[in-house]
Amino acid sequence: MKTEKQIAAIKQFAGEKRISMKRRSDFNDYQGRKMYMITMEVEGRHPLFGQVVGNPLVPAGSSDYPHMQLSPLGEVVQAEWQGIPNYYPQIEVMTLQLMPDHLHGIIFVHETLPVHLSQVLVGFKKGCERKWRAMNGIAAVQPQPTINASEGKMPPTSSSVSRQDEAGPQPYNRLFALGYNDLVLKNYDEFVRWKQYLAQNPYRLAMKRARPEYLRVKENVDVCGRMCSVVGNMALLLAPKKLRVRISRSIDPALLAQEKERLLSEARSGAVLVSVAISSGEKQVTRAAFDEGLPLIILLDNGLHPMQKPSGERFRACSEGRLLLLSPFPHHNERIPIIRTICETLNGLAWDISGGK
Repeated sequence: MKTEKQIAAIKQFAGEKRISMKRRSDFNDYQGRKMYMITMEVEGRHPLFGQVVGNPLVPAGSSDYPHMQLSPLGEVVQAEWQGIPNYYPQIEVMTLQLMPDHLHGIIFVHETLPVHLSQVLVGFKKGCERKWRAMNGIAAVQPQPTINASEGKMPPTSSSVSRQDEAGPQPYNRLFALGYNDLVLKNYDEFVRWKQYLAQNPYRLAMKRARPEYLRVKENVDVCGRMCSVVGNMALLLAPKKLRVRISRSIDPALLAQEKERLLSEARSGAVLVSVAISSGEKQVTRAAFDEGLPLIILLDNGLHPMQKPSGERFRACSEGRLLLLSPFPHHNERIPIIRTICETLNGLAWDISGGK
């Protein structure tokens, strides 16, 4: 594993860093004992692995609760994933969640791998693609560039091959898009969250389709003169009474309790609370309001990616129309500490949204 000094020396010649969710960690060798969550996309994001069926409004555990109905190709991909330990016994497959156009899987490398993890995943992709081509009568040719289905058609080339499948004519020879995203497990609690996230993926997609106005990220939305990315109930911005949650880090505990009760009382009477949730007191009030199901506007220090969905309990709050998340900053994948200028920008926007209240 490289030291921080070695990594810094390499990065000075690496050129401009591009926003990507597929970069590998600089501090991991991808061969040692670790647990990973892997995400891979279908080339062009075509829904080849099956479809989500069910009703997101029924209780969890009901027979009609959202779930994946796999296509024949989805069943092949599932079997290939479960078969990874046959080639690499150092790996234990923990779980897999196929979605129509991508997959999430958790694997545990319990002994040192003889190769980089990327070689394992390349082998998995190739195994899937061999069977996919055989199912559709496609000859192996040079792979075509990865594009998103919504961005337009593939430029015609001599190596393009058309086929018919669940998504109609597809001028692609590659099943999976290039690369993959990985997360490295940090603690057991994170593993529990990962499993919950994977299990909830069909529900989240079904709910997003049922309530797109609340669960699709909107970009370049003018909020008090600042262009923001937003997700959630934008009607909260139109509420007649909005109160800013602004609490000093050094506030006396008795005064904090008093201010917390005042803000929650106003929210119970119909006011919308506007919070940057930076100080400990602001986080306490925001958490209490959230737990009561009161209406909230939360400002974020990182912009929202167009493909992003609110995570965990925020997803349900957005779907119920009681939460709006917004950010005046561009999206990034870095862990950037929040600094004074960011705090000032967020507090200024919260002031403007609440009308100075």
